[in-house]
Amino acid sequence: MIKILKYTEYVYLIVALFSLYRIFSDWDTDRQNAYLFVFFAVVSVGMFLFRRNYRKKFEQRKRDNQS
Repeated sequence: MIKILKYTEYVYLIVALFSLYRIFSDWDTDRQNAYLFVFFAVVSVGMFLFRRNYRKKFEQRKRDNQS
């Protein structure tokens, strides 16, 4: 289960990178669409940090219970 949590947090980084690409490609042509991808990028980075923090707490709790 921990391995799955480790991989899913990087999916959020991939979404953020794709969103950054779309922001730069759409900025001059479709500003409204670019703002939508700014929102996606910010939320994706936030979710990455949240999931990483949650996974580390989960691993620490598991280590503490094994001792």
